[in-house]
Amino acid sequence: MKLKEALRYLLAFGLPIVILCLPLSAFGIEGMTIQEQRVVAIFVMAALCWVLEPIPIYATSVLVIVLELLVLSDKALIFFKSGVEQPDFGVVLSYKDIMATFASPIIMLFLGGFFLAMAATKYRLDVNLARVLLKPFGHKPANVMLGLMVITAIFSMFMSNTATTAMMLAILVPVLSIFSPGDRGKAAFALAIPVAANIGGIGTPIGTPPNAIALKYLTGENYIGFGEWMSFAVPFVVVMLLIAWFLLKTLFPSQQDKMELAIKGKFLKTPKAIVVYVTFAVTILLWLMGSSHGMNSYTVALIPVAVFSVTKIIGKDDLKNISWDVLWLVSGGFALGLALDKTGLASHAVSAIPFSEFSPLLVILAVTLLCLLMANFMSHTATANLLMPIVAALAVSMDSLAGFGGTKAILLCVTFAASLGMSLPISTPPNALAHAAGHTTTGDMAKVGAALGAIGVTLTFVMVYLMRVVGYV
Repeated sequence: MKLKEALRYLLAFGLPIVILCLPLSAFGIEGMTIQEQRVVAIFVMAALCWVLEPIPIYATSVLVIVLELLVLSDKALIFFKSGVEQPDFGVVLSYKDIMATFASPIIMLFLGGFFLAMAATKYRLDVNLARVLLKPFGHKPANVMLGLMVITAIFSMFMSNTATTAMMLAILVPVLSIFSPGDRGKAAFALAIPVAANIGGIGTPIGTPPNAIALKYLTGENYIGFGEWMSFAVPFVVVMLLIAWFLLKTLFPSQQDKMELAIKGKFLKTPKAIVVYVTFAVTILLWLMGSSHGMNSYTVALIPVAVFSVTKIIGKDDLKNISWDVLWLVSGGFALGLALDKTGLASHAVSAIPFSEFSPLLVILAVTLLCLLMANFMSHTATANLLMPIVAALAVSMDSLAGFGGTKAILLCVTFAASLGMSLPISTPPNALAHAAGHTTTGDMAKVGAALGAIGVTLTFVMVYLMRVVGYV
């Protein structure tokens, strides 16, 4: 084991052990309990593992759940349940609640999205839609780039951003060969795909994991349905895409006057292909109709799972291709949020800091910028997993936030900021794929990503303000 790797392991797992050995008074939180101390240790371990990655990030989530079962639950090891009758022991979590994070309704929502994406790819619905949708954009390089960005964004709303980027970069290969070696337009096209994928994921609750994590805390009077989310997120995506397109074509002007984008293929007309088309359309329509038909978006998400399984459109071999790591990563975040909430640590930690003395606008700005910064250096999902439960507790504790949209406003700002972190190749898988293709530099990516991050956060505040004006938040 190399020294650097050994240090990562030592820091990620050694510091939490040190935290467990500290006296409760060392945390400076009044009423701190033993259970809360254990949650702090798990939280620090998760944060360090997600940042340093001594183990895969999905493995960190699984470890969080297992540790909560072993240390915090009513079925924990006997050693960790000793002293449960003491007043400073704290709240014991239900093992059923911890395990239920693996089967959260939001996990089912993502599962339905994965089934739709797999079926669309298997029956070439995605490529054929790209072929049809690109036709209206003509042959001017700037217009072709806009078309590619629009299609990438649309696909990213319903498919994995990574899968969408991989597909669109493959379509882009013959286009990039047209450019001369010194043509800066090549960098614009190479960056257009990951940028559009990152922005497009904001458009729907299943577009990217941070959206789904936010829904976990947007409940009750703050509940947002699938169609409601799209009603404000899609206009945001449209404006951001236009800004990104203008930025790319300005920074990286092309020397080409005309280009042809030939995508071969035709829509399949087999019975199974037709089932895919109909199921895809019906599922999206039901999502857009909200709960007017009596079902919520989580129930609707299981319809394609059932249809594609029964018709054998998705077989047991296809199930191996589901992004189980994403589902585990999200569920681990839910388990971490559950522990922070149920033990009372989140509310106690927030109460220990006099946020009420700060301007609510300053608080919203600070947590949004913190999220944007973190999302540039670590997984967007991990960033949302760490921040959402704390921000949700903060929103509940600060009455002054109500005048600025309350819980809904601050969570939406943080959620959108998580998806806008795209300045580095390590920021997102789409960025990594584009950088690996070798047609763009880290400097170009950082320049575009930083600009879009700053513009996107500003636009997010404008969007939330307008939502406040019309009485939506």
